[in-house]
Amino acid sequence: MSTTAVPADGSGAAPVDLKLEAVVVPVADVDRSKEFYTGLGWRLDADFAFDNGFRVVQFTPPGSPASVQFGSNITAAEPGTAQGLYLVVSDVEAARADLLQRGAKVSEVFHPGAPGAQFETGDPDDRVPGPADERSSYGSFATFTDPDGNTWLLQEVTTRLPGRVNPAEATYTSAEDLQAALERAAAAHGEHETRTGRPDENWPAWYAAYMTAERTGTELPQ
Repeated sequence: MSTTAVPADGSGAAPVDLKLEAVVVPVADVDRSKEFYTGLGWRLDADFAFDNGFRVVQFTPPGSPASVQFGSNITAAEPGTAQGLYLVVSDVEAARADLLQRGAKVSEVFHPGAPGAQFETGDPDDRVPGPADERSSYGSFATFTDPDGNTWLLQEVTTRLPGRVNPAEATYTSAEDLQAALERAAAAHGEHETRTGRPDENWPAWYAAYMTAERTGTELPQ
């Protein structure tokens, strides 16, 4: 992901890269949390303990460029106070099914009936059962918690908003993610051929253009 910023001094110089790579999650029992996240299939990157009581454990969710850390003497935050930690997925129902199979207690898929309802800070009835209308990108959610009550939020994103991704870095992080993108491109290409009334022999180029545009938030081919 990349962002564009204009320096305050008007120099036009590009900002220095600041890559968010790890987020601390406060937990009460390190070994219990380690067992939970291992069960989800997340990659264990580190488990280092030191003589002064400090211990840091790091996991990375499948396909994620960022990781989570927890441990002993790593944060003063109360266990369970990390809320609304986003996990972006290309198919929220498939992601939910996978997590359920791995033992997580995941909510039903829902979409917000009012702004912010995905965070449960207001009326719980503002969560509307089922995915967003027309399965709109950014609109469908499910939630689950770890043993301490830290809350994870699955969000389905298929088409990115403009400017959210560098066009030169339109990548797919798993075979499942790529397959889902190919299926959406195939459906869109079928509609394209219906509109034109003829087969498109150059469909590989159309697929490539569609998938890149969808991933980077640029205009989709018609």
